[in-house]
Amino acid sequence: MANAPANIDAVLASFQQRWSPRILTQVNDYDVRVAKVEGTFVWHSHPDTDELFVVLDGRLDIRLRQDGTESVVHLARHDVFVVPRGVEHRPESPDGASILLLEPTGTLSTGDYDGEVPDHITSTTGLPT
Repeated sequence: MANAPANIDAVLASFQQRWSPRILTQVNDYDVRVAKVEGTFVWHSHPDTDELFVVLDGRLDIRLRQDGTESVVHLARHDVFVVPRGVEHRPESPDGASILLLEPTGTLSTGDYDGEVPDHITSTTGLPT
């Protein structure tokens, strides 16, 4: 995977699964992942790392819960947002979106979520392209 060019469109075209991130490439100790999303993810946090979201296509909402307050961030194509470490969040996209994620290698997509993972979600540290 290292030093090999990768095309985002080609990787996204290579799979159909939603909420099943693929590792596009790596930089230092971080994975650059792409995913197709649709519907609702699970509430979770990443206690040890921030999580970068880039919307490549479509719309993504990220619901946030912190200190007893809930809010939502609305993201459109080419919008970028960082969920700070430890902040509970739930991404959702009623109409579907393609996203790029940047997080440390080995970060579990469902973070600290400890419930049963719904069938439409793959709890993974990233799948190969």
